[in-house]
Amino acid sequence: MAVMRPDQASAEPSGAETIEELFQALESPLLNYALRLADERGAAEDIVQEAFMRLHAQFDEVREPRKWLYRTVHNLALNQRRDASKIVQLRLAGDDQVAEADDPADPLPLPDEQIARLEGIGLVRLSLETLDVRSRELVRLKFNENMSYKEISSRTGLSVGNVGYLLHHALKELADELAKNGVVG
Repeated sequence: MAVMRPDQASAEPSGAETIEELFQALESPLLNYALRLADERGAAEDIVQEAFMRLHAQFDEVREPRKWLYRTVHNLALNQRRDASKIVQLRLAGDDQVAEADDPADPLPLPDEQIARLEGIGLVRLSLETLDVRSRELVRLKFNENMSYKEISSRTGLSVGNVGYLLHHALKELADELAKNGVVG
């Protein structure tokens, strides 16, 4: 039995991985796993990113992060599948075509809702400006052009894992900035 010196007691146990090391090691296998469960690349990427974001938020409390990540990806994929199955198409009686509801209500939001939305968009744009150029570009490619990690990787020359890692941190910075401005809680 090894005896620990007092200065070793607070040290990280050997074999403990950082979140970055876990991301590098597990992003691709987790994407493959999520893809088998979700049957859609974009959804699988979102699920894996969400799992890493959740791990990041509670990294100190998670005892076995590898198992935790696989379990979280599994649960998120099942939740996504369940939520997708709840979508019900509206059909008119005797009609085989999907019907659009004849909603007599005005489809435009109220003026105060429009103003609040525009203010929120403005704050998001300002918050995006706080990111470095590369992070802004990755966010733009992912959310404005709806590109997958693989497509972003091809466009930028970064590895798929690096794209996910950089996007994760850019979105965290963006969320922190928006929280400072009172946009998100």
